[in-house]
Amino acid sequence: MSEALILALTTEANQEQAEALARALLTQRLAACVALQPQRALYWWEGRIEASDEVQLLIKARPEQREALEAAVRQHHSYATPEFLCWPAEASADYASWARSVLS
Repeated sequence: MSEALILALTTEANQEQAEALARALLTQRLAACVALQPQRALYWWEGRIEASDEVQLLIKARPEQREALEAAVRQHHSYATPEFLCWPAEASADYASWARSVLS
């Protein structure tokens, strides 16, 4: 049997800022886990294609915390326009139980 969680995605400019954001979300109990992954991104910014190294944060959280999670990401993020993508996910019962227990 599976249970609902959400996955949220954002990026930060470097490992230090990504870890600071992840720790803020974990401390506020808005994330059960945040996975960090270095990456290279190409994107449109102010009319031109840019490229930069960054760190992607994959955040696992409870659906009812979505709005508070987005607000906290905006509050603690180093970018003026932070990426925030969010989608529903089905977790195994054991994983969802663990996530809910640490977010209570």
